[in-house]
Amino acid sequence: MRRGSRMSMEELAPFLFEAARPRHGEEQELPTRMQSAGLDSCHLPLDWSRVFGNGNPVEIEVGFGKGLFLVSSGCARPGTNFFGIEIERKYTLFTATRLAKRGLRNVKVAACDARWFLEAHVKAGSVAAVHVYFPDPWWKNRHRKRRLFTEPFAAQCARVLAGGGHLHLVSDVETYFAETVSMLAQVDVLTPSRPAEVKDPEHEMDFLTNFERKYRRQGRSIHRGLWRRS
Repeated sequence: MRRGSRMSMEELAPFLFEAARPRHGEEQELPTRMQSAGLDSCHLPLDWSRVFGNGNPVEIEVGFGKGLFLVSSGCARPGTNFFGIEIERKYTLFTATRLAKRGLRNVKVAACDARWFLEAHVKAGSVAAVHVYFPDPWWKNRHRKRRLFTEPFAAQCARVLAGGGHLHLVSDVETYFAETVSMLAQVDVLTPSRPAEVKDPEHEMDFLTNFERKYRRQGRSIHRGLWRRS
């Protein structure tokens, strides 16, 4: 990963959300510990208006990698708040640097496990959209438990979406995509919709994600799905 010019943690702080997961047995103590640490924005469950300082709609991206979607969307749609969740802290800091350089105060990122974060932090019906782009397929059988899309995760996506909200899924792995589509078909409140038509990119940043840029240039098939919360 190419490193940009370093920025201090103080400069990155407005774009970072610290979501410390409790150790086993400490779950009930978490809100108190967060308050004592001064993490006012981390009260459970989250109040998005406190996190972003406004009442604009919120969209979540799970597994944002180097942050191309968050940066592009944050620039193009200043009236929407974007919250990114990425399990790799190095990518979280990398993306926070990109946001800080552009002053994108409508985007925040957190380094944590999204499966836990949605359940522990996000209110039911409080999110306008959930975006999941190119999730890791974890090919080996012994690693399948690490896959993002499981029945509990699908249920959490449906729970946090507001009525009329959308779940976006894009994958380059046909079998993973098909399995996920079948799984989502079991979630009664999610209805399949037609994804937006994909346009030809006009420049290097005019792709959904870095993975999409790479795979489209390789000629690899890309599978796209969209579901609406009834």
